[in-house]
Amino acid sequence: MPKKALFNWSSGKDSALALYKILQNPDYKIDCLLTSVNQQYQRISMHGVRVELLQAQAESIGIPLKIMQIPEMPTMEVYENVMTKTLTELKNQGITHSVFGDIFLEDLREYREKQLAKIGFEGVFPIWKIPSHDLIQEFLSLGFKTIVVCVNERYLDKSFVGRIIDQDFINDLPENVDVCGENGEFHTFSFDGPIFSQPVHFQVGEIVYRKYEKPKNTDSSNTACDTDSSDAFDYGFWYCDLIKK
Repeated sequence: MPKKALFNWSSGKDSALALYKILQNPDYKIDCLLTSVNQQYQRISMHGVRVELLQAQAESIGIPLKIMQIPEMPTMEVYENVMTKTLTELKNQGITHSVFGDIFLEDLREYREKQLAKIGFEGVFPIWKIPSHDLIQEFLSLGFKTIVVCVNERYLDKSFVGRIIDQDFINDLPENVDVCGENGEFHTFSFDGPIFSQPVHFQVGEIVYRKYEKPKNTDSSNTACDTDSSDAFDYGFWYCDLIKK
C-alpha cells in the first residue's frame, strides 16, 4: 500500500518538478496540495499569486487543494500553530507524509523535519541535493513553463520579474544568483507541463514594488518569513501581478 502524503505546493517551478517526480513514485499517493495564503490579500505567501490562479493550477493537476490562511507577517508561534492544526486534521484522514520541493537549504529541511516529527509526520524531499543547474534544465526539457512573479531586489532588478524562464533568462542571471532561486532570489508561477491536463491561462498585469517594514517591538528572527539576515528588511520586492483569463 502506498503511503498517503500531502504535497506542499508553492505554485512555482521547484514544486512542479518535485510533484512530477513524486507522482511517479509508487511508494506514495498524493492526497492533497497544501498552500499557505496571505489571509489579508488572498494571494500565495511570498509569491503574491492570486488564489484564483492557484485554484486553476490544482484543477488542471487534478489533486484536491487545501489552503492554509496565514496572517500578514505572522510570528513563528502563529505560523506553527496554524500549521500544527492543519497537519493534525490531515493526519486524522490517514496522511502520514509531507512532501517538499526543497533543494539544498539544510537548516530549512532540519526545521521542517523537527516540526513534522512533533505531529508524527515524515518529510519527503524528491529533488533534494540535485544540482540546481541540472534541475532547471530537466524542468525545461520536460516541457514545463513558468513565469517569474517576484524578485528580491537584493539579488535582481525589476527587469527580471514577469519573464518566462528559458535559456536566455538563465544566461542573464548574475553569478551570485542560484538558477532555481533557492535562496529566495526569485519566485515563479508554473502554468504548463506534464503534470497539467491543460495550461493555466492568465494575462500579465501591473508590476509593483513592495517593501516590508520590520515588525515593531519584535525580533525579526521571530517572524515566519525569511529574515535570517540582519538587513533583510532593507530590501524590497518586485511583483508581477497575474490575472486569470
